Amino acid sequence: MKIKKTYSYALWSATYLTLLTIAISTIAYFFIVKHLEITSIIISIIVLFIISFFIIQYRTEHFIYRRLKKIYEDVSILDVNDLRKESVTTDIDKLSKRMQKYVEGKRLEIKSLTERDSFRRDFLGNVAHELKTPLFTVQGYILTLLEGAMDDKNIRLKYLERANKGVERLVAVTKDLDMIAKLETDGLKLNMEVFNILEIIQNVFDLFEMKAKKRNIILKFDRIYDFPVFVIGDIEKTEQVLINLVVNSIKYGKPNGTTIVAADNYNDNKYVIRVIDNGEGIKQQYLSRLFERFYRVDQSRSREQGGSGLGLSIVKHIVEAHNQTVLLKSTFGEGSEFSFTMEKAK
Repeated sequence: MKIKKTYSYALWSATYLTLLTIAISTIAYFFIVKHLEITSIIISIIVLFIISFFIIQYRTEHFIYRRLKKIYEDVSILDVNDLRKESVTTDIDKLSKRMQKYVEGKRLEIKSLTERDSFRRDFLGNVAHELKTPLFTVQGYILTLLEGAMDDKNIRLKYLERANKGVERLVAVTKDLDMIAKLETDGLKLNMEVFNILEIIQNVFDLFEMKAKKRNIILKFDRIYDFPVFVIGDIEKTEQVLINLVVNSIKYGKPNGTTIVAADNYNDNKYVIRVIDNGEGIKQQYLSRLFERFYRVDQSRSREQGGSGLGLSIVKHIVEAHNQTVLLKSTFGEGSEFSFTMEKAK
């Protein structure tokens, strides 16, 4: 029968002590107390072995525990309350694995906290930058008007229109910041119901028809649908996803191009809604970061197009709140395809 490795240290130590005791007892038997029976000696040996085993095991575990406690007290990232005395063992390999697992957990925790702190600094920096630019723009136009430019009607109207654009940008950034803050703190409350996704897509087309015409971009379905496509989800939030994706396709699509939206089977339980443009596309090295807050492939061009830089991040949050998936395919110079899955209505 294989002996449990945890007790091997105490077992072998007790064996060595017992063998030594046997030798001493044998000598004592032959030279001093020949009148003792052999049975008494065997019983004494067994008792001594058992007592030695438990004494050595206890002492060793107590020794290791005190040393580990000292390490926990000395190392600031380790909490001594996390060290349970019953978890201490004389099996060094097992003990080492436990310590390694614990330290690895702490290392990952520290890494996560470091990444969060780094994200917090970047986030605050991005928010400050996004708000500062339109604020300074609006302030500049207003100061110019106050310094006398308002007396000229043409300049007054022009500067007020530009200031209004800056305010609209501030409103857009503020609204998106408020939405993403709610998504990440309170979570997203969804009103799940069955609806025809084709109607929502058409509503979004009607909403942004004029915006698309300014760039001569055609908004259309990939084909004529003979039947409704019923899905399960939050209508308002799903419409927000489509708005963000269609607006992006208009902003970054090719002038005189097209934005095509399709609703196809993804598997037996899901549809996939695809928003396809024939714009400039995105290089592969940027794809993995595209859904990060405020991330822009081309900072200067993106700001010219407006927006808060939070649109795709909001899309990701809403889709994942539905327990669905966001997908992205893009070929630089040819166009992009943003898509997301939706549950089929049974």
